[in-house]
Amino acid sequence: MRIAGRLWRATIFALVLIALICWYLVWTRAHPQDSPFTALDLTQPIGMFTGRKIAGLREDTRECETLLFRAGIRYRTLPPAGTGQCAYDDAVRLTRGGALSAGFRPERLDVSCAVAAGLAVWERQVVQPAAERFLGTRVTTVEHYGSYSCRRMYGRATGDWSEHARANALDVAGFRLSDGRRVTVVADWNEGTLKEQQFLREVRDGACKVFATVLGPGYNAAHRDHLHLDQAARGELGWRACR
Repeated sequence: MRIAGRLWRATIFALVLIALICWYLVWTRAHPQDSPFTALDLTQPIGMFTGRKIAGLREDTRECETLLFRAGIRYRTLPPAGTGQCAYDDAVRLTRGGALSAGFRPERLDVSCAVAAGLAVWERQVVQPAAERFLGTRVTTVEHYGSYSCRRMYGRATGDWSEHARANALDVAGFRLSDGRRVTVVADWNEGTLKEQQFLREVRDGACKVFATVLGPGYNAAHRDHLHLDQAARGELGWRACR
């Protein structure tokens, strides 16, 4: 009886496992973005593994640039720059046009390729749909405080180096809309209209799916006026900070 019981439990386990595998194969065929094994496509909807795949592009700049090109993102490869802890060799300059319907202000935006890939997906899959949903219009310009800055975290004299020191982060300050309005983190995160607040939180939450780190006003006073987005190495392992 004991052997029969074990065989019965093993059979049930095997059937459940087979059913789960079949369900997974059917699901990922219809939703390839949710499989860890499918190739990354920056034009596809955000899936469970999109963020990990984008963060992994830090280790393969050539593949990253290929994906930007295939997605219709206009960019220019930048030569290596900086020294020591403030050196980078994987930066690109994003330009307006192509698949990016929103521009950037200041116009010059130099970021690591992995950050550029995250921005491309975020702008297309999160920012524009959120603007249409909550504000009834589209975003024409993403305003930012820049990417590269040779400094440690919070500008301290000691401690860990900021992702900005490797051009691997961007601080987003606000958004200009096609109807002339301007929505900023500092003015509208808590004091804007309900729709503006919902929009800002939606773009923050959506960013958490494609960036390793997303920090905003809810984190601390240092981020009261911007959303910090970066592709820290831990993002490839699925470890994210979203606050």
